[in-house]
Amino acid sequence: MVSCKSEAGKTVKDAADKTAQQADKAMDKAADAAKSLVKKYKITPFTPSTAYLDAKIDKVEYKGGKFKFGVSGTNYKLGAQTPDAKQKMCANSAKGQHIHLIVDKEPYAAKYTADFDYDIPDGEHHMLAFLSRSYHESIKTPAASFARKVNIKDKAIASTANIEEPTLFYSRPKGTYVGKANTDKVMLDFYLVNANLGADFKVQADINGEKHMLDKWIPYYIEGMPMGENTVTLTLLGKDGKPVLSSMNPVTRKFTLKADELEN
Repeated sequence: MVSCKSEAGKTVKDAADKTAQQADKAMDKAADAAKSLVKKYKITPFTPSTAYLDAKIDKVEYKGGKFKFGVSGTNYKLGAQTPDAKQKMCANSAKGQHIHLIVDKEPYAAKYTADFDYDIPDGEHHMLAFLSRSYHESIKTPAASFARKVNIKDKAIASTANIEEPTLFYSRPKGTYVGKANTDKVMLDFYLVNANLGADFKVQADINGEKHMLDKWIPYYIEGMPMGENTVTLTLLGKDGKPVLSSMNPVTRKFTLKADELEN
């Protein structure tokens, strides 16, 4: 025979066990939530850069598969080293300042002279060209860029139109970075057209699956990425937090970090 007292004791014990299990689950859930807030990768604003306030792309011609740019500016010169390059602590081009040419969602081409050959297939494309510092940071002024929808026919620009929709062009990171000086801090840079970051738009940077939200149109340092292949996806988000509908959105790029054998 089981006494009422025994049954009552069992009920109290079961209730206590259930409460303890619920508390454990709550603690585990809180711990998981805390872990999710800890980021593997650190993103910080790029240090202020040499300003080229009057740097300008005066003209863009494309005929016979050859570009001819007009570039002007009091201090900006293609092929020159940007004065603060050594202080930037990130990858820098030994060839100096250059033009970044981006067609659609393709990786940019770095061009160190105003005239160069470049093949673009026939059809309509989103095209961006901007003047870059030697460490690949874009000069973010309208005068220093050319952003258009271009219709290409027979290796020439047949017509152009303004880009009307909010658009993000991916620039850096790209390619292969070698050595501690180039891999400790990797610059993240992008170019925006018709999109002011802040209240209306944001950029989501997905770094190897870890999401970071950016609300200022500036370059950033990424720290903490592993050696080997890495992946960054940039997505332009609207006020509703959803991706902006555009053939240019999102953009994903894979790049590689490598240790310098001489440093080991």
